[in-house]
Amino acid sequence: MTYKFQLIGVITATVLSACSSLEEREIASGSFEYIKEQPGQKIAIPEDLQQPKFSESYKLPDIGENAPVTAMGKDLSVLSPSLVLPIVAGSHIEEGSKNATVWFDQVDDSVPLDTTIWNSLIRFLETEGIGVQTFDKDKQRLVTDWMVWDESKENKWYSWSKSERTVKQRFEFSLNKKIHGRSASLSADLVEYKEQIDPQSPEITQAKDERRSEIDVLNSVVKHYEFETQLANVKRYRQIREGLPMELGFDSDGEPAFVVDADYEITWPRLLLVLRKLGFDVKDFDKSNGLMFVKYNGSEEGWWSDIWSSDKNQFDLDTEEYRIKVVAAGEKTSITLLDDESKPFLVNKLTDLYPKFSKTMSADNLDI
Repeated sequence: MTYKFQLIGVITATVLSACSSLEEREIASGSFEYIKEQPGQKIAIPEDLQQPKFSESYKLPDIGENAPVTAMGKDLSVLSPSLVLPIVAGSHIEEGSKNATVWFDQVDDSVPLDTTIWNSLIRFLETEGIGVQTFDKDKQRLVTDWMVWDESKENKWYSWSKSERTVKQRFEFSLNKKIHGRSASLSADLVEYKEQIDPQSPEITQAKDERRSEIDVLNSVVKHYEFETQLANVKRYRQIREGLPMELGFDSDGEPAFVVDADYEITWPRLLLVLRKLGFDVKDFDKSNGLMFVKYNGSEEGWWSDIWSSDKNQFDLDTEEYRIKVVAAGEKTSITLLDDESKPFLVNKLTDLYPKFSKTMSADNLDI
């Protein structure tokens, strides 16, 4: 019996905590009689008596010029402060800034940073079913259509009170790039607001907390940006581990080369795996210029494979240093093997190396 009463008590507490509307959760609970109180007067002490020492420990600070003096009682929001959450890799906020602004740093060089940000924002709006009123890429400005939130749709079956409150908001997003183009800030500003407690109540056109609305929508955009980044990384890792078809061909200079049927961003990390698998030690590389400096050490295979194979050195190569030039060729990528003096391998030598390079490049599930 005791257990049943405890269960009923927990259910009742849960239901009661879920009954309040969002508007009610923004204000403090209890009585607001305190707002009727007047400031107390200092105790009057006759001059002929010893004056007591008054402590200033609990003195309230003076109200600032910009303080909302009417924010008392039910007009005072007790919600915790809203904070911009820079959860995307390479994102950050400016310390002390009170604006709804987040900074992004260039991570992927394949697409300009501002294009990446705008594309992600527009896809977020499309996902949420929100239209775009105006978008000026040159001025780096985008104004949304109405974002409508209906509290009545959030009511649960166990709620004892119903709310018909609706909120409509329109935002302007602005993007500012630094001169070098590798950093950019995205800001959100509330440009229009409409609220109704119920269909019969007058329309409210001034948001109680503009900054909270701006930060909330900006955090939603950042969260979507992070989701897309993670999704792209998963897809990219999958492509890197999957086998890539390769053929003999020529690079842009007409030199004999391996041609991989994948773009540069996928081929580069895949080639690092292939080289390690084939016994090459990558000593240094410059991805921006497509150069790798390697040394051939022989096969990576261990002692077990040596028992069954006498081909310990997979390639007819000296254990010396070589260079590899990797160049994007549209949707494909060329790989040119060079000696230590940057002279391309001859066709017959490259042809001899091709079967094992191609087999490893096309193999699935190489270890990352």
